[in-house]
This record gives sequence, C-alpha cells and structure tokens, in this order.
Amino acid sequence: MAAHFDLPDIKLFVNIAEANSLTRGAERSHMSLPAASIRIKNLEEGLGVKLLYRTSQGVTLTPPGQAFMHHARLVLQQLADLRGDLAEYVKGTRGHVRIFANTTAMAEFLPALLPKFLASHPDVNVDLKERLSHDIVRAVSEDKVDVGILAGNVRTEGLETLPFREDRLVLVTSATHPLAERGRIDFSEALSHDFVGMIEASAIHSFLAQNANSLNRPIKIRIQVGNFEAACRMIEANVGIGVVPYSAASRHAKSLDIRMVELTDEWAVRKLQVCVRSLQSLPMFARELVELLVAESKAHPLETVD
Repeated sequence: MAAHFDLPDIKLFVNIAEANSLTRGAERSHMSLPAASIRIKNLEEGLGVKLLYRTSQGVTLTPPGQAFMHHARLVLQQLADLRGDLAEYVKGTRGHVRIFANTTAMAEFLPALLPKFLASHPDVNVDLKERLSHDIVRAVSEDKVDVGILAGNVRTEGLETLPFREDRLVLVTSATHPLAERGRIDFSEALSHDFVGMIEASAIHSFLAQNANSLNRPIKIRIQVGNFEAACRMIEANVGIGVVPYSAASRHAKSLDIRMVELTDEWAVRKLQVCVRSLQSLPMFARELVELLVAESKAHPLETVD
C-alpha cells in the first residue's frame, strides 16, 4: 500500500531531524508536541519503516530516516527554487536562463552576444557563472543549469551538444623575453619560466594547473590578475609569461608590445560547445539563445598564430 504524506509532514520531519529533538522540531513547525508525535507516527506507519531512534537525549535518524531526510531536503529545495522562479513572473520577468561557461567563453565571446539576446528579450533574465568544463557537464546533467558552454575535450554522453566557437590557447611573452622569437613551444618547456596567472577562482587557472600537475611540474606564478587585459599588461612589463586565448592575445597585441607563441600541446586548440540536456525541452526563449550562440559562431573560424 502506498504511503500518504504531505508537505507539512516533510517539513516537520526535517525540523525534528535537524534539531535532534521532537520538542524543538515541533516548535520550529509551530505545532504542539502531541500533534507532531502523531504526525511522525502516522508517517512511519504509512511508510512501514521506523525513521527515528527515540532516546532520553533526543532523536537520531535510522538508515531509512537518513534516506527520507536526503529526499526531503531535495523536495524542499525544489520548492524554494519554484517559488524563486515564480517570483520573477510576479515582478514582470517572464523567463530565466541559467548558464555555466568556461573562462574563454565568459571573457571573449559572451560579452558580445548576450547583450543582443537581452535587448531582444527584455522580459528574460540571465544567470551567468564561470565554471570548469567537467563541472559544467555535471551541472547540465543534473539540471542545475539550462545551458553550458565548455571546451570540447570532456565527455558529454547523454547531453545534446552544438558547436559554438573555436579558439586556441597561446603563450604570450614580452617583446624582449627569451621565448619571444620562438614559433612554437611545448607547455612543459614554458614551465621553466615565471608566469602571470589568472586568479585561482577562474576556470582557466584550474585547467592550466591540472595540465602542469600531469607533467609533475609546478607553475611558477609571480602574480595573479583578474582578466586577460591585466595579464597582457603584466606580461608586456616583463613580469612573466602567460597562457591566454588567441582571441584575447591578438586583440591586446594591437595596443601592447607583446608576442604570441603557438603551444604544441593538443589541449591548446579549444573547440567550444554549447551543451543542454534536451534542446526541445528548453523554454522557447532559452532555445532562441542557443540558436543565437550557434548562428553567431559560424562566421568565426579558428585563426592561426602569426
């Protein structure tokens, strides 16, 4: 026989479990202790399992109780998310798109594309956050975000992917640096020199650190900065060398005396992709955003390092 319980039962159980006390849990739920005890008893009888160990010191969760607690928290979080989304409608905002993107997409491509989308969709909000590619895949798979933009060197089984942009990471040096005249170089060789890095919270910092770790070599970072322009200025001043997307390096090379050296490592060529759980299941405005990203990207082939 299926168990029957309602939202007040779930909230009451969570309050009791978090307080380790029937009395305090009942108080948090604005119930009398007898009423709370009856509800929990009925819940246990309906489920056919004991959820709480009762002692003179309070209550603790049984194994079934721990499982119930896990799902109860998920239900309450989903309800909170639902209220938040509906609040946007009350305030006059019709839609909300959640995006996770890697550093290159965040810094180089989305600033030019998202304003176009927002201008044509005044009733839609965008929540944009920077993440590593494998974290983006997990978030899209778990339906924590609607759209992911990531480098194509991660596994995306079970997701729909579309091509976005192609870019490459290059080594940037000052005009007088010993590596400035090199045409190509391995990342492993570059690690012998001081680096200008991005802040630790950036996806590209973690990506480069992982590649350095795979070589059992540290990155000798002299300074960390918050964006590619600041990195290129530090590099121009001979503070160190850095790894920067070609799109950013070539733009800043027009005004700064810096040099670009091709990285021979396979991971330096970055094919960015848009990934979603299901394009057809997205709201229309989110599908229109994906279509804009893909359409805009077709006119930008991968450029070569001069």
